[in-house]
Amino acid sequence: MVPDIPFIQARFDRFNELIFSGKLPKIPVALSNAASYVGLCTFKTRRRLFGRTEHYDFKLRFSKRFDLPENEVEDTVIHEMIHYYIRLNNIKDTSAHGKVFRQMMEQINSTYGRHITVSHRTTKEQREAVLDKRPKLRYIAIVTFKDGRQGIKLLPHDERKVAAYHRVLMRSRQVSAIDYFEESDPWFNRFPTSSAFNVIMAPMEEVEEHLTASGPSQIHILP
Repeated sequence: MVPDIPFIQARFDRFNELIFSGKLPKIPVALSNAASYVGLCTFKTRRRLFGRTEHYDFKLRFSKRFDLPENEVEDTVIHEMIHYYIRLNNIKDTSAHGKVFRQMMEQINSTYGRHITVSHRTTKEQREAVLDKRPKLRYIAIVTFKDGRQGIKLLPHDERKVAAYHRVLMRSRQVSAIDYFEESDPWFNRFPTSSAFNVIMAPMEEVEEHLTASGPSQIHILP
């Protein structure tokens, strides 16, 4: 199922009474098209008198891009409610999914027969399903390092930005060559497009399957 706001609000009310003794205040719920998360508890932080930290402006966000079994959506709601409970009560934990979070998660799983985990493990098919399938024209840089490694960089379809990227990276003593391809294959939508001077170490055997057979594009490097 794809969650909607009435479903999430109803499950929040139900689990608040059942698991959290009704101690969690009502919280705004929003939906998104994010592919990077299934559920998210957001908040702001401010300092109060005597160095005390206060968390406020809580919101629950859920992605509509994943079609999951109902029980998994419910487990995701409870997962985010645990985060809400910990932050609302200013409980210190060792990390975002630290000792306190895991103790609460395991107790809830044991008591109520849930299957909450520290992260939602989506399948490869689910991840592929939420990828943007629209063709987008851009330049693909294949960066070859002197030690033989290769990486990929997606650049905007703007030769000035490509030229700037080329000049900066070729100053590195670790880079031996950069080849550019002009591509619109939707497969590359899984990688971010930016002008940042970085390289993604992607599986090159997969990358090469989606590059234009005609070979690298000729790009004029502007002075």
